[in-house]
Amino acid sequence: MTSSNGIGYIRQQEDEREFLEGTSLDTLAVSAKPKLKGPGLGTPIVPSISVSAIHRYKTIDDFVRSLSDGYAYPRLGNHSCESAAHAINSLEDGVGAMMFSSGMSAISATMLALLKSGEHVIAPGLVYAGSYSFMKSFLTKYDIEVTFVEAGNLDAYRKAIKPNTKILYGETPSNPSLGVLDLAGLATVTKEAPSGALSIVDSTFATPYLQQPLKLGIDVVIHSCSKYLGGHSDLVAGVACCKDLGTLHLISGASKKLGSGLSPFDGFLVLREIRSLPVRMERHCKNAMTIAQFLEQHPKISRVSYPGLSSHPQHEVAKKQMKGYGGVVTFEMASGEAAKTVVESVKLISLAPSLGAPESLIEHPATMTHGNWTGMTDKERMGKQISPGMIRFSVGLEDADDLIKDLTQALDKA
Repeated sequence: MTSSNGIGYIRQQEDEREFLEGTSLDTLAVSAKPKLKGPGLGTPIVPSISVSAIHRYKTIDDFVRSLSDGYAYPRLGNHSCESAAHAINSLEDGVGAMMFSSGMSAISATMLALLKSGEHVIAPGLVYAGSYSFMKSFLTKYDIEVTFVEAGNLDAYRKAIKPNTKILYGETPSNPSLGVLDLAGLATVTKEAPSGALSIVDSTFATPYLQQPLKLGIDVVIHSCSKYLGGHSDLVAGVACCKDLGTLHLISGASKKLGSGLSPFDGFLVLREIRSLPVRMERHCKNAMTIAQFLEQHPKISRVSYPGLSSHPQHEVAKKQMKGYGGVVTFEMASGEAAKTVVESVKLISLAPSLGAPESLIEHPATMTHGNWTGMTDKERMGKQISPGMIRFSVGLEDADDLIKDLTQALDKA
């Protein structure tokens, strides 16, 4: 199928297998694979990687057919990335997905594809710093208005709606505070906006295994595949999955024009790591709950935020829309100095500003992921409740008791 602009095409993917109705996410994660055309009597279990930048044709008509039924140029698509996109889309239960060179590439290309000058975006003020900076400093340069509201507050979204509102953007669980947004509620509020408004949600912290926004009425779900979907700290990628074919068509077209697609090798890596996603996420969730319960009892910690704890303000919402509560725990120390001491005193845990890895990672949001270098000021951080004492902990796959020992010795020094 070719778009009206002749650039963004969408290949309707048929799975290699015929899955029975009700097939579990565990099985889909391991088995989903598109039916690819190619020579030979056997079918490879692992899709091959083609690094060729050029494709040869016998006739001009063959080239034209390749735009919708083959491969014309890597920027327009390649089977390694389409295999990864198909697997993720199978978990999200969408109409299709597009792979990108990073999570921010997925966010920026998606928003640029769906917005035009004079339109309006509503987004949470407490959000991934890259997303915040893009909306605050980039979109506004093109006369696109952005209103930042309290994260998770549906009434705030509702009150912010204007006649030109086009996108209601959310992130859940949010980075770094782990607030939970009611996805079905956001979908309902979006319907109250002017005709054509769309909801977009960054579901990176949850993954498609724990949460499926499209099934709850969200129009587009985005993931940074560099985190749990890649899961091994060795790739950078992003993906956008859509509920509607027309929306996917626009995003596909933007990706081709912007040149924001993913390389074949990274597409291969993403697909490989998705195969183990269910097993990894179950361990991440189990370890994170154990760590959160330990931290909640520690005398030097004033607050712990983890959606699986009954003390979390949106715990009931998380229970309703999530299969598990994820692998990230956020907690508060008494001061920035105390937090700095903890993150610099761990031995087993690595001080690093990322998440979703097999190894545990700890970071200080106020100076690292949401520091001044991201464009977020001290006033903005405090207004969004990113305090100097906040620590974000991405709980890995190690033995939970070993992680507790490491945290204990670090906390003893604070």
